[in-house]
This record gives sequence, structure tokens and C-alpha cells, in this order.
Amino acid sequence: MKHNKKIAIVAGALELPILTRDALRRHGWDVFVIGLKNFYDPRLNPDMVIRIGGAGRAVRAARRMGIKNVTFVGAIGHPNLSDLRPDLWTLIALFKILKHQRGYDSMAVALNKIMTDAGFDVVAAQDVAPELTFEHAGILTKKKPTAADKKNIDRAIEVSHTIGAADIGASVVVDTQVIAVEAAEGTAKMLDRVVEMRRGRKKHGGVFAKMTKPGQDLHIDIPAIGVDTVNAVADAKLNGIIVNTKTCFVVHKDKVIETANKRGIFIMAVDE
Repeated sequence: MKHNKKIAIVAGALELPILTRDALRRHGWDVFVIGLKNFYDPRLNPDMVIRIGGAGRAVRAARRMGIKNVTFVGAIGHPNLSDLRPDLWTLIALFKILKHQRGYDSMAVALNKIMTDAGFDVVAAQDVAPELTFEHAGILTKKKPTAADKKNIDRAIEVSHTIGAADIGASVVVDTQVIAVEAAEGTAKMLDRVVEMRRGRKKHGGVFAKMTKPGQDLHIDIPAIGVDTVNAVADAKLNGIIVNTKTCFVVHKDKVIETANKRGIFIMAVDE
């Protein structure tokens, strides 16, 4: 990390960029916020808005202000074609990224290298604002895993590592057997499938795991859960959630735990 307290946040969708900005400012960072057009939450009130294909303008602005650190936070969905029209800097960057594309992880590694070669240090937001994660292993809720849950937890962690090593996805649902694996549709839609699959079911059982992939570049695109995740897991009649310590964002941690307690599911943070 460059030894100054200036940092740029490249902000995608939802509320996590707002929470990250506020956390960084509490830690004494001078934060310059770059909102991605058609994605960022208007409450973010960014200092600059760019198209996904217009990164060159942001790079030049950061250099003028002496910013050496940058962090990427927030979801990115399907952009408009006009937003993809690349400027020269982005065109060169896209060529390098696509050249190494074998999955999400390889693209993140390529983007990290591009930014480093451009003179920036890509900062992992969870490293400078660890309070945005579960920092310690353990059960965070009133409900505790049963013996059957513990078997499902072990299996879910095993499967998560297997699919993660293949860069397939970061999430899995296990109820004795594997009943869902995250693919390109993302975690929310995977859980929607499980909710529909188990509609009308009376017995609760099984777990949802959202784990860091083995060898994952943790500077960009780390997992995240929020209140919506908790509600979807409860609606799917699952018993609990497993995430990694320190490498999974928890959006509104207090509300997440409160909702889990109300819905009667457990949340477990693990170091694995």
C-alpha cells in the first residue's frame, strides 16, 4: 500500500460503497469517490461519475490529485452498450484482461496488475476497514448448529473449496447432499432457485455457504452477505449461513444478526 492517506473508491451498485466510504473516512482516509454510471446508489453523491468504458478520465484525475491507492467495491450488473464504449486507456486494459480471461479470478488478477502497472496500489477494502466483515470465528447468533447442521457445514465447506478452486462460484447449498451451486447467475438468483425448489416444504434443514475461493485475489470482488441473504436463506427453510472471517463483507452487520435471530437461523464465521 502506498504510504499516503488518499484513496479512490470505484463504486458499483448497492449500499456497500457507501459503507466503505464512511468506514475509510472514520479511519482517516481522504476519499475520492468515483461512481460507475447506471450502477452507483445516488445517496453516494460521488465526486466523479464515469462510464465503465471511460476509466481513462478517472485515472488522469487520480494522478492529478496525487492518489496512489484505489479500491473497487460494489456490484456490477449488465451495462448499457453505450457505457461499454471504451476510451483508449480502457481499450488497452480490456485487451489485457480478456487476454487472460479464464474466469472471474483471472480477470481480477489481470485488473490488479493493470492498475499496479499504471502506478496504483489496489487496496482490499476489508483490510483497511475490517469492521465491514466478521473479524473473528464463531457463532454470531442465538441459534446454534445441531449435529446434523455440523455435518452439512463440513460438506458445504468441502464443496465450496472444490468449486472455488475451479473458479465456478463462491456459494453452495447443502442439505445432506448438494442441492445448489452458484454459477454465472450470482448468489441471489441461486437462492431464489432454492426457495422455489423447497416451496411447500415443512421441515427445515441444510446450510448455505458463501466462501472465499482458494487462491482468490482478495483485492477485488470479495463475497458479501446482507439482510436479503438472511431472508432468502430463511425462506428456503435452511438452518444457517457459513462465511469466512475477514474476507466476506457483511452489509449492516447488526441488522444481519438481528434478522437472523428473528428468522431463527444461525450465522457462523470460519477461518477456513
